[in-house]
Amino acid sequence: MKSVLITFTLLFAAATAAAQSPITFDELAAIRRIGAPQLSPDGKWIAFDASTIDMAANYRNSAVYLMPATGGEAKRISEGPKQDDSPAWSPDGKTIAYLSNRDGGLKQVYLFDVASGTERQLTSITGGAGSLKWTPNGQGLVLVSDVYPDCGVADDCNRASAAAAESRSSKARVIDSLPFRHWNTWVEGTRAHVIHYPLEGSPRDLTPGAFNAPPFSVGGGDEFDVSPDSREVAYASNTDPGAVSTNSDIFVAPIGGGPTKRITTRRGADTSPQYSPDGKWISWQSQSRPGYESDQWELWLYNRAAGTSSRIAADFPNWIGSVTWAPNSRLLYFVAPEKGKNALYEVTLDGKHRKVHGDGASGHVTVSADGNTLYFDRSSLRRPADIYSLTRNGKLTKLTTLNDALLARVSTGEVTDMWWQGAGEAQVQGHLVKPPGFDASRKYPAIVLIHGGPQGAWSDSWSYRWNPQIFASRGYVVFMPNPRGSSGFGQKFVEEISQDWAGKVYIDIMNGVEQLAALPYVDASRMGAAGGSYGGYMVNWILGHDHRFLALVSHAGLYNLQSMYGVTEELWFPEWEFGGTPWDNPEQYERWSPHRFAKNFRTPTLVTHGELDFRVPIGEGLMLFTTLQRRGIPSKLAYFPDEGHWILKPQNSKLWFQTVGDWFDQWLKK
Repeated sequence: MKSVLITFTLLFAAATAAAQSPITFDELAAIRRIGAPQLSPDGKWIAFDASTIDMAANYRNSAVYLMPATGGEAKRISEGPKQDDSPAWSPDGKTIAYLSNRDGGLKQVYLFDVASGTERQLTSITGGAGSLKWTPNGQGLVLVSDVYPDCGVADDCNRASAAAAESRSSKARVIDSLPFRHWNTWVEGTRAHVIHYPLEGSPRDLTPGAFNAPPFSVGGGDEFDVSPDSREVAYASNTDPGAVSTNSDIFVAPIGGGPTKRITTRRGADTSPQYSPDGKWISWQSQSRPGYESDQWELWLYNRAAGTSSRIAADFPNWIGSVTWAPNSRLLYFVAPEKGKNALYEVTLDGKHRKVHGDGASGHVTVSADGNTLYFDRSSLRRPADIYSLTRNGKLTKLTTLNDALLARVSTGEVTDMWWQGAGEAQVQGHLVKPPGFDASRKYPAIVLIHGGPQGAWSDSWSYRWNPQIFASRGYVVFMPNPRGSSGFGQKFVEEISQDWAGKVYIDIMNGVEQLAALPYVDASRMGAAGGSYGGYMVNWILGHDHRFLALVSHAGLYNLQSMYGVTEELWFPEWEFGGTPWDNPEQYERWSPHRFAKNFRTPTLVTHGELDFRVPIGEGLMLFTTLQRRGIPSKLAYFPDEGHWILKPQNSKLWFQTVGDWFDQWLKK
C-alpha cells in the first residue's frame, strides 16, 4: 500500500509539473494587481482594488472588490470600465468612497451604499481627486486636488484658468524659476492642495498658497491625516523655493478655518503624519539632513498637548517606512527594508521594537479593532501580491484568491539568497533566481540585474517592470545584487555610495559576479548584465571597465554626469551625490562619468529610453547610442516617445521585455 501511495504521489507531482509552463509576459500582464486592504469598521469585510491589463486597449483597468475579512470569494462592487480604486470606509461602515475616472476625465469621488449596492458621484472637481480619507465624524471627506493657487477651491475659477491655458495660441513656455518639470510632466500653474469636501455644504481649501501640499519631492506615504475629533488636518508641505530643497515640514490646520501651524523645524524632510486614535499624538517620518533624499527615515512623535517632539526607536538601523497606529494608541506598526526583504515591525511609544513578520515584502498594514489581527498585502519574487491576515499568535493566512487559477498554470523559478564579501570585507547580499524546471546538471547562461536609486534595494517582492521570473523563464539564471547604496543593511551601507558611485559599489557587484560565475550550473562564458537609472549608469560604467559580459542593456542610464546635472529636475540629488555643483566640484562629476571611457567600449549594448523621462533625460541615452554606433559596436536603441523614466504602457512594456529578452538570446545563446 505504501509503495502505491508513493507511486501515486510521484505521478501527481509529475502531472502537476507537466500542466505548468514557465511564466510569459502575457501571463504576467494577466495577473490582477491587488491593492491595499481596507478593513470595515465592524471588522467583517475588506475592501480593496485590483487592476487588470487590457492589452488591446493598451490600458490598465481597475475595480473595487469586497470580500469577507476571513477570506473567500471577492465580489466586484464598482463598474471598473476604466480605473476605480482607493476604497475608504465611512466611519459607520455604511458607505465606501472610492476614486474613478469612468467618465474619461480626471478621477472623482464616488460613494457606494453597502446595503443597497447603489452608488453616486460626489465630486466633480476640475483638478480631479486623489488620496481620499473620511473625516472620523462621517460628515465629509478630505482629499487632494490640483488647483490654481489664485482660485483655491473655487471650481469656476479653476475651470476658466484651465480653459485659458488650453486655448493658448502658442504652446511655448516662458519659464523663470525652478523646478519647471518633474518626472514626466511639466510643472504648470496648478499646485496640489488638501481639500475638505463635506457631504453637505461647500468645500474648503485647507492649504492655500503657491506650494504643493502634499509635496511631490520626497516621502511617498500618506502625507496628510485627519484628527480623531474631525477638527484638524496634519499635512506635509515644502515651502522652500527652487529645486534644491528636501525640507518638507508638518503643518496642522483647523478644518473649520483659522491659522495654520508648523509643528516641525528640522531642515530635512518631514512627512506622512498620522494621528493616534486617542488624538494625543501625531507620528511622522523624518530625515535630519537637508538635501539628502536617502538619509535614514526616522520615526518621530509630536505630543499635541505639550507641543513637544521626540524620536522613538532611535536604535533601529534601517529606514522606517509606512506607519500604522494600533487602535489602543500604545503601539505602531511599520515596514522596513531588511537584508533583501520588506519586514513588518511593531514599536511601543517608548521605542521598543520587534519584528512581526519577515518573509517576502509586506506593506499597507491595517489593524483589527481589538488589535489582535493585522491585515496587509504581501508579495515575493515568486508570487504577486495577495492580502494576508496575521494573528498575534503568528498565524498567517492568505485571504485573496483572484490569481490562484492563473498561478496554478505557471511555474516560477526557485529563489535563494546569496552572500559574498565585497569591498572592505563587507558582507553583501543578493537574490538568485533559477529557471523553472531547474536541472543542477546543466550549465545555464546568466543575467545580472543592477537596481536603480542608487539608494534602494532588490527586495523579495514581485515586480511588473524588472520581473526576474520573465528572464528566468527564458532559461537564464538571474542574479540581483544589493551592493553599497542598498537599503536594509544599515545606514552606513547606504551612505557609502555617495561621492563613490563606481568605487566600493563596483567591487561589491563584481565580487558577486565572480561568485555567480563559479556556481557549477552557471556558464561563466555566457553572462550579460542590465540595469535602469543608476543601474543603467553602472552598465555604462561596466562598458568602459570590464569585458566579461557578452551583452549589456542600459535603460535610462546616466552617461555624461556634467550634462545630466543641467537637464535633470531634482537638483538636490546630484549636488548631494557628487558633493556640489559641476562648477564647484567638477572633479567628482568628471571622475565618475562613464562617457570618459568610451574608447574602452566593445560590448554589444542595447539602449532603451523614454522621451518623457525628465529624471534622466533622453539625451543621456542618445549620447550613449551615438557613441556605440560611431565606435562600430553592435548596438540597438529602443526609443519610447510616450514613456518617462519607466516603461509603463502595456504594449510598450511587452515590447520592452521582448526586445531585451531577444537581445540577450542573440548574444548569450549562440
